[in-house]
Amino acid sequence: MLALSIASAGAQAPSGTQRPRSQPPTSPVTGNASTGKKLYEAYSCYACHGYNGETGRAFVGNWSGNLATETAFLSFLRGRANVAPAQPSTNMPNFSAETLSDAQAKDIYAYIRTFRSHAPDAEDIPVFNQILGAARQPARP
Repeated sequence: MLALSIASAGAQAPSGTQRPRSQPPTSPVTGNASTGKKLYEAYSCYACHGYNGETGRAFVGNWSGNLATETAFLSFLRGRANVAPAQPSTNMPNFSAETLSDAQAKDIYAYIRTFRSHAPDAEDIPVFNQILGAARQPARP
């Protein structure tokens, strides 16, 4: 089963190519990353997003439109604080302005913008390539 999943994952892109990773946003940041780190920990953001944004509900390497700008980030947090949030499919807690001020949200945004991907490219993982190669072999009766 794992081999089939890996084989199908590898079959999504032509040989020698990879799915492109989205680049981190480059919009201006006005918050304080040092303060944001403390808030990221105090509000337990790491519980879902990990300490570097690469685990759990990861966003590093898959930057969404919600993280493109401070304004988009604030809109995402505030829009979700309504009774019927604009994006109900997410499990992220609601953060109204009374719970998390705009300045605090901008500080958290500044901190998460410091995150960088540390994941190697798939072609640089020898064991993965061995498994993928074996999964691509014709089935033996």
